[in-house]
Amino acid sequence: MKKKLSFLSVIFSAGMLLAACGGDDSSSSEEGSNTDGGNSDLNLVEEGKFTTASSGLYKPFNFTEGGDLTGFDIDISNALSEEMGLEPNPVTTPWETIIQGLTTNRFDAIIGSMAITEEREKQISFSDPYYYSGGVIFTKAGNTEITSEADLEGAKIGVVGQSTYDTAAQKYTDDIQYYNSDVVALQDLAIEGRLDAVITADVVGFEAQNAGLEIEMVGDPLWIEQAAVAINKDDEELLAAVNEALAAIIENGTYDEISNKWFGRNLLDVDLEGVEILK
Repeated sequence: MKKKLSFLSVIFSAGMLLAACGGDDSSSSEEGSNTDGGNSDLNLVEEGKFTTASSGLYKPFNFTEGGDLTGFDIDISNALSEEMGLEPNPVTTPWETIIQGLTTNRFDAIIGSMAITEEREKQISFSDPYYYSGGVIFTKAGNTEITSEADLEGAKIGVVGQSTYDTAAQKYTDDIQYYNSDVVALQDLAIEGRLDAVITADVVGFEAQNAGLEIEMVGDPLWIEQAAVAINKDDEELLAAVNEALAAIIENGTYDEISNKWFGRNLLDVDLEGVEILK
């Protein structure tokens, strides 16, 4: 039976995965640790730095404010880097080509709210989840035409291309409008005749509502996504180091502090009972 996730269960899960993970990559590595020397033996794009990518267009997870890259994902990336004894080096890249950037070694990892899916796991590896989020439908406030998932049939839906929301929209319609930012898609709901609905993360829509956008959520979440750190498939040592660092920041309270800073709650503390887990 699915049940509410607790900090202890997350930490236990991370520890079990680490115990089962072997490091037979061509470059040797120490375990992740917060030491002055850092994980210099990890196979990194730039020695001593943990270079992580996001789109930079997914507020409040990763976005630019005052010329600086910030958000929940960025704070998590910085905390993991510190735990591994590395200098954080977050960068931005288009979401549509972000996996290609990882597999061609332009950066070490993706920490950009990427959900675990079976299709993606054919190309890359994922850490333990670092947050859970619901994929939901948003419409213009006061909408009466789309009141349930069934009403999406044939509707004009806005999504970010190559996202899990793109895949979902294709089940309902061929009339899809593509964006490079979920926030821009949500803004277009207010323009008459532009969109009927947007599929995106619940927290992204709620943030837009708090910023004054007149939108509303339709029904319950379509699914729950597991966002995780994406790493190249052959880099088992880095994957183990990231999982160890993630378990550490959950255990020492750093994760809870970051999550509450951005959302006023812990994004790992989610009731999973009876909800489809996207895979």
